[in-house]
Amino acid sequence: MLDSGEARIGKKKSFLMFVGLVACGILLNILGTKINGWLNLPFYLDNSGTILTALVGGYLPCIAVGFLYNIIAGIGDDMTTYYCFVSVLIAWAAAFFVRTGWLTKFPKMLAAILTFAVLGGICGGVLTWFLYGLSSGEGAAGILAQNIINLTGMGRFAADLTANFLIDLGDKAISTVAALIIWKLIPKKLTAYFGIFKEKIAFNQKTLAHVKRKKLSLRAKVLLLVGISSSLVAISGMVVCVLQYHKATINEYINEGQCVTAMMSRNINPDRLDIYIEKGRGDDEYAEIEDMLYSVNDSVPDVTYIYVYKIREDGTTVVFDLDTPDLKADKHGDKLEHNITMKEQLGDFLAGNEIEPVITNDQYGWMLTVYHPIGEGDNLCYAAADMSMERLRSEEVSFLTRLLSLFLGFLSLIMIFAMWIADHFITDPINRIAKATNEFAYDSAKAREDSVERLRELKIHTGDEIENLYTSILKSSADTMGYIGEVQRKGEQIAKLQNGLIMVLADMVESRDQCTGDHIRKTAAYTKIIMEQMKREGIYADRMTDEFIDDVVHSAPLHDIGKIHVPDAVLNKPGRLTNDEYKQIQEHTTAGGKIIEKAIASVSEDSGYLREARNLAAAHHEKWNGKGYPLGLAGEEIPLSARIMAVADVFDALVSRRSYKEPFSVDKAMDIIKSDAGSHFDAKVVKAFLDAEDEIRRVAEENSDE
Repeated sequence: MLDSGEARIGKKKSFLMFVGLVACGILLNILGTKINGWLNLPFYLDNSGTILTALVGGYLPCIAVGFLYNIIAGIGDDMTTYYCFVSVLIAWAAAFFVRTGWLTKFPKMLAAILTFAVLGGICGGVLTWFLYGLSSGEGAAGILAQNIINLTGMGRFAADLTANFLIDLGDKAISTVAALIIWKLIPKKLTAYFGIFKEKIAFNQKTLAHVKRKKLSLRAKVLLLVGISSSLVAISGMVVCVLQYHKATINEYINEGQCVTAMMSRNINPDRLDIYIEKGRGDDEYAEIEDMLYSVNDSVPDVTYIYVYKIREDGTTVVFDLDTPDLKADKHGDKLEHNITMKEQLGDFLAGNEIEPVITNDQYGWMLTVYHPIGEGDNLCYAAADMSMERLRSEEVSFLTRLLSLFLGFLSLIMIFAMWIADHFITDPINRIAKATNEFAYDSAKAREDSVERLRELKIHTGDEIENLYTSILKSSADTMGYIGEVQRKGEQIAKLQNGLIMVLADMVESRDQCTGDHIRKTAAYTKIIMEQMKREGIYADRMTDEFIDDVVHSAPLHDIGKIHVPDAVLNKPGRLTNDEYKQIQEHTTAGGKIIEKAIASVSEDSGYLREARNLAAAHHEKWNGKGYPLGLAGEEIPLSARIMAVADVFDALVSRRSYKEPFSVDKAMDIIKSDAGSHFDAKVVKAFLDAEDEIRRVAEENSDE
């Protein structure tokens, strides 16, 4: 079963749904602006579609609506295009608040609206300030800002931001409420259908919990790569664009200055320079030319100063100079010192050569000056036009702001699209594979088949290396599960063979003792009953594992393996044993321990099974009070398995017929075991033994000698 909603409805249909959802969001934004225009409201109402798309589809379609709406709206009003970044920020915020549930809960919804107003009003206001060349925009916000200034004396920039925020607060409240109303009216089945664009991110988050990583996730690396590469390309492009814009504007200024100075040269008669200098406006021609120059100065906003100088080695003589609001003109005939440009290029000025336009930044401001020679010889002068570069500064700020806004909006769209692509085609398939493989179960054939089937049902079809990886993992997993099953079957066969050989070996040893009968099988059954009861009661819980129980039960038949070293005459003597004979009987524990030690030495790995077999063989006749044999161990010095076997071994001896005694009743045998708790036996083991009386009695009665 696929976890991806998109996989269930098909990729083509999913794409059409995405396009349709984005188109509806854009149309709703456009409708909002139309309604605002019809009602002549001081708002925008161009975010309701964006917010609704966030409610229905999540991040990707929402940000697409925010960005594309401004691009489309910019066809009618180019300035709208440059607010795409603000719209994208609002889209990000809307999708975030939808995801956290804030947008649909009333108290928290107010925080969402406030955030939208900050992004649209404050961020939008700052953007407006830079878009208009470090000046405020127009419209309702401009009028409100002026009223704020009049009432509070606030600075223009702060007033603009305040006005924008207040208007946006009302605008975003109306847009949010409108989007929520429409969302409530849409059938839930339809909104759930479009929810596939949300599922990707949600599923990715769930599956990421199964993947341990020390550094950046693959998704983060993809986004980082896309972000850095896009930024580097964009920054390079913006630098080139700004430089070209700067160069083009400078050339425009130069052409403008050249036109002005060329026009001046056509109207000034160089043969009358001395008359101009001497009479000034007393000369009718001079007055006519000066009036024309004032007219040119007024009609060309970029030209700040217009003047004509006669340049000689000893200084500069003013021919024409115009008054400006900021600076009073020098009078005709005044002698001035050469400025820096004249000093540096005095030879060219004296020779009447063309002077390249010069950019200076001095007490007169940041200026571009264009010079044009008029006349020659003694009648040589230069017409000059100074153009303020401040407009270039503000226009470059505006131009760079437009580029940045477009880039940041486009980058946001690229990043969310890259995140969706990374989730859809990279991290989501990888995490689903990781989750499925992480949940593999090996304990049974059914579990192994189910594990492979879960992996097969992922149906990863990315058409790239990830699909190849998935196919390889699927084949490898199926093959591995088959091999594991075969190994387990072989292991079970070996275990059965091992247990069978142990029973045969134990039977061979026990068959020499005519008194013991089925002793090995009964003691193994008793030890299993006792240990299972101990596990249920939590007795020695840290030791009583399934592995320990299995090792003890399967090694129990070997507890008397050492009797192989006891002579038959002693082992089967019907009468009372002598001290030497009893000592020989006791030595079967030491002999049994040595036999198992040799087996352990022949095995390269530590075996819990053999370790417990050695413990049972060597210590099952030790006593809790330290009076047992062969080492006289006491208390917990005695291995736990041997303490358990001691109870099972003695009980079976009590209820079994021997050549030297009749069998005791189960009740009497249990009384004896109970009375020896804490002296012969571990009291905790005895408690479990007595608590499992029904099962003990059943085994004893099934194997009764009567």
